[in-house]
Amino acid sequence: MRGGFTQFILRSRNFYQQITDIYATAMDYDFQAPTTQEFFATVQNKLHWAIHGHTASELIVERADHKKEFMGLTNWKKAPNGKILKSDVTVAKNYLSQNEIKSLDRIVTMYLDYAEDQAERNIPMTMKDWSQKLNAFLQFNERDILENAGKVTAQIAKEFAICEFEKYKVIQDKSYKSDFDKLLGELDIEG
Repeated sequence: MRGGFTQFILRSRNFYQQITDIYATAMDYDFQAPTTQEFFATVQNKLHWAIHGHTASELIVERADHKKEFMGLTNWKKAPNGKILKSDVTVAKNYLSQNEIKSLDRIVTMYLDYAEDQAERNIPMTMKDWSQKLNAFLQFNERDILENAGKVTAQIAKEFAICEFEKYKVIQDKSYKSDFDKLLGELDIEG
């Protein structure tokens, strides 16, 4: 799963960049416009919501738990044998199950194909049109549509995850064996 997750992260990062590039083709595109800022801030949350019914921030608050194995993470930078880092716990995708990752990957791919098709056919689009197209796309795919900003802010989720991480880190540090420690253990067994 680790390799697949890394590929997913790279694809999804590329996806968000491509969506912003496509959105910039709107005839009334203005980076400073509130509509633009809102779209960039909500596209990720709308896709998360469509898959598991939570915004990225809500997912972090729901699943980050210092009492759970790996703090509730299913993926992290040094997985599966390396330590969990503070930077790992504030990324919503790191808490997704394998099925959720597959579903998100599919919906991301479909939306990108749809958006590219719209752009290639030179259909005149405004920023508001692109926002509405995302909702229409999700509705067509029979997905729930996020209608608000969610119940948890990104700042609250980040603070919560870091607080849980600080508690988890104590447990992790007590039980973690580095490669060096493992090597010493093997030498003691053989010696």
